[in-house]
Amino acid sequence: MDTLRARRQGRGGRIAALLSAAALLVGLAACSDPAPRPEPTAPPTAAPRTSYFTGLPGRNGPVLAVKIDNVRPARPHTGLGAADIVYVEPVEAGLTRLLAVYSTELPPRIGPVRSARESDLELLRQFDRPALAYSGAQSALLPLIEAAPLVGLPPGRAPDAYVRSGDRPAPHNLYLRPEAALTAAGDVGAASDIGFRFGPAPAEGGRPVTEHTVRYPSARYAFTWSEADRGWRVAMDGTPASTTDDGRLAPATVVVQYTEVRPSRFGDRWGNASPYPETVGSGRALVLRDGQGYDARWERATAEGGTVFTDAAGERLDFAPGQVWVVLAEA
Repeated sequence: MDTLRARRQGRGGRIAALLSAAALLVGLAACSDPAPRPEPTAPPTAAPRTSYFTGLPGRNGPVLAVKIDNVRPARPHTGLGAADIVYVEPVEAGLTRLLAVYSTELPPRIGPVRSARESDLELLRQFDRPALAYSGAQSALLPLIEAAPLVGLPPGRAPDAYVRSGDRPAPHNLYLRPEAALTAAGDVGAASDIGFRFGPAPAEGGRPVTEHTVRYPSARYAFTWSEADRGWRVAMDGTPASTTDDGRLAPATVVVQYTEVRPSRFGDRWGNASPYPETVGSGRALVLRDGQGYDARWERATAEGGTVFTDAAGERLDFAPGQVWVVLAEA
């Protein structure tokens, strides 16, 4: 019996020792710091999108080009301050019209809208299948518009996108509702690289410019640098240019693009040939930004390609971020 009791006591002692050791390990584990958990990683932040047309943060949305009237009864314009790019084009009788390009934002209304010209088709080839809103065209030009790589949007094709205003006489009172226009257009290409570059002003090559005037036979544009606006205040035919919705027009960059202007194959109802400013080729230009003028060269090798602007050394010339006006003037 003593031997059995001794064996049991020995076995019990070993069991007690094992239980004590296990309890000690549990206690140590409870007292120790828990294993660190990995810190949650923040989702990657998408880089802000930059507009190809303005160099500012913004979307590169569908491209909508609008042909805008520019005789005195058509002013002040509406929605022009929201355009990314404004092209000034010569037309009949020494006058001009505007081709405004929108992608970053769409104002509620744009206008007044007028008729298209043959030169619009070549100019717009550098954009990827844009929509073109216009009020009409010379009948012989209509098949070319239909065949061009764009979506033509005259009132007959998109009646819900147009409205007449009662505050001025026709034909200077037709306005576009751009959201409705793009809905009617359907498949329209988004903004892409057309050759513009944006950045700080070049350290060399500029000269101080406070005002620059571009003259046409029956029209005149003056661009005056405004430090307060950080842009070039526009005057048309001696009158400050403003809009009904955005106030004074003051683009950040003005490009005077000197080009050959030849007669178009098409003309107006009185038989006058429309001017055709060539936008494929090369020539000289004047780039106005930040109160400085820079002599430049422009080159566009093909109609599908963009327009490259370079300085005297052949380096790409940066524009000031913001709205860009391109004034097509005869060389």
